Amino acid sequence: MATRLLEQYKWTKDKRKWVFYTWVTSLDGKRKKYTSKAYHTKKEALEAEREFVSKITIYTEDKGMTFKDLYLSYYDYQEDKVKATTLKTYRDRIKYMQLLDKIKLKDLNVTHYELWRRELSKANIKDSTKNDIQKFIKIVLNWGTKMYGFDFRLFYNKITRFSNPNEIKKEMDFYTFEEFKQFISVEKDIKFKCLYETLYYCGLRRGEARALTWNDINFEDRLLRVNKNITTIGSESSPYFSITTPKTKSSIRTIPIPEILLNDLKTLLECDKNDIYGFENNYYVFGNDKPITNSKTRCHKNSLCKKAGVKQIRLHDFRHSCASLLINNGANITMVSKYLGHSKIDETLNTYSHMFKNKLNDVVETINKLS
Repeated sequence: MATRLLEQYKWTKDKRKWVFYTWVTSLDGKRKKYTSKAYHTKKEALEAEREFVSKITIYTEDKGMTFKDLYLSYYDYQEDKVKATTLKTYRDRIKYMQLLDKIKLKDLNVTHYELWRRELSKANIKDSTKNDIQKFIKIVLNWGTKMYGFDFRLFYNKITRFSNPNEIKKEMDFYTFEEFKQFISVEKDIKFKCLYETLYYCGLRRGEARALTWNDINFEDRLLRVNKNITTIGSESSPYFSITTPKTKSSIRTIPIPEILLNDLKTLLECDKNDIYGFENNYYVFGNDKPITNSKTRCHKNSLCKKAGVKQIRLHDFRHSCASLLINNGANITMVSKYLGHSKIDETLNTYSHMFKNKLNDVVETINKLS
């Protein structure tokens, strides 16, 4: 093994320029060169090299490495590189991969895949979820090829997408403006009133709303800033929260606040200043020095639905309701996409395409007017 300073034109944008390289032997006995990703300093590259050597010693020389070993190795590597929500997704998928746990990687073959696929087919989950699990297995296998030199072509090339033509797509739930007015009309608590109005009128994700602090509300310019997200880790009985960046870069956004919400937020702010001892502007809008919990938000919503006599929808469906409100009242699709914090307009169109059907008549009417 050796470390090397890359030529300047190969440096990354954030000036990562040191790599280490070595030769690894695959199961068929062929040796191939492995070059690491780039690091900022030679010291970082040397530390990564030592870690790589230890794993090569444990696994490459010992061909008894199992799929579970590989998965745990990938998890350990990613633990300080991805968000807590991503790590939780990794953990949630363990139960769907346990059939492969004890299989030695050198023995992994098409038969194992077909047996695993047959079992996953029985699971009561959507095809899209099954494909996500399968995609993750491919990621883990690629990790095994890159880091330990395994050859998974016999397994990997057999992987095909799950597709059930009889699967009925679940329709999207949302509140019309009239339904939301009925829902919010029975809310007497100003904090919950502001929370549900923020979800409905601003289309925030639940974690984005929970992460709002009073520093994020600009009353003078009537603007709301979304720049963080709160994720709940652990069980409902003993939850703790983690502050992360929003879902994507596009999710970081500043949007105007509707007047009805702005006035209610002003009322809530005055209440918090009077009721919360030691109040500070970095306190959470929907909470105090700690954000409101998911369970409290959900349970209150459920009881409010019953009291108002409206259908039950998920908290995330308030975001869909916002999209419906904007689209059906003629908002520009590009602006809707920015308002919701989508990465691309395609995401907005693909998610809410069914809501644009009523607009097709407007297109034809435009042509008719020309005639």
